[in-house]
Amino acid sequence: MAEITAGLVKELRELTGLGMMECKKALMDAGGDLKKAEELLRVKSGAKAGKAASRIAAEGVIGAYLSPDAKAGALVELNCETDFVAKNEDFLAFSRVLAELAATSKPIDVAALSALPGIEAQRQALVQKIGENISIRRLSHLQTRAKLAQYVHAGRIGVLVEYEGADDAGKDVAMHISFSRPAYLAKSEVPADVVERERGILTARAAESGKPPEIVAKMVDGGLNKFLGEVALLGQPFVKDDKQSVEKMLASKKSRVLGFRFLVVGEGIEKVKTDFAAEVAAIAR
Repeated sequence: MAEITAGLVKELRELTGLGMMECKKALMDAGGDLKKAEELLRVKSGAKAGKAASRIAAEGVIGAYLSPDAKAGALVELNCETDFVAKNEDFLAFSRVLAELAATSKPIDVAALSALPGIEAQRQALVQKIGENISIRRLSHLQTRAKLAQYVHAGRIGVLVEYEGADDAGKDVAMHISFSRPAYLAKSEVPADVVERERGILTARAAESGKPPEIVAKMVDGGLNKFLGEVALLGQPFVKDDKQSVEKMLASKKSRVLGFRFLVVGEGIEKVKTDFAAEVAAIAR
């Protein structure tokens, strides 16, 4: 059996990106054979990825890509367990690879993106290296004959806007969407069932005021108009100048928004709160 030196452990760490004790154990199991130890760790990578997959990955980043001609773009949500890993350069690089593939290959969903050559192998290698669950959660892509604008806020909110007109208008709207997160483009696009549900809530609330029916009706209409203005992009107060709506800002620049997409990291994922002190106490027992 070859001597397991600190230099040998260091070399294996550089090859695999894994921790010192994990590398030392692999070398001991391999009788000091560096190549065999590396193979052992690679064999274990699949098992480690499976084990990590049971942990919640609610942190992460939005990978973004926009083609040079601004005709194709994509957003991909890549999740991990901690915000520390979300800043890891290898993790960020993988998110950019995924976004470019989503824009150029146009997969219909995450399963199709993951099935592209080499993607799953890259993900598992990253899990092995970083030691956290890493998952590709969502993707969205757009292709247009008009133009696309893209904006990513702090790596956690990604926006694509399809538009016609001034370039600064497209960029401004993308930035606005990252702040306001509208559900629809225009009031006319809000589904009837959504409108009726909101009307019912407003009617019940207004009825409790005890005011006359004609006043209640005006309160409901006013509340409904406010609701529609909040959920539809064009009616929202423009984030850079709240004295005008997004629609009026676009008109002033002779521009028009045709559609948009946005993703927010961890949206809809229920994070599990853990008691760190209890976990430490449990380990110490």
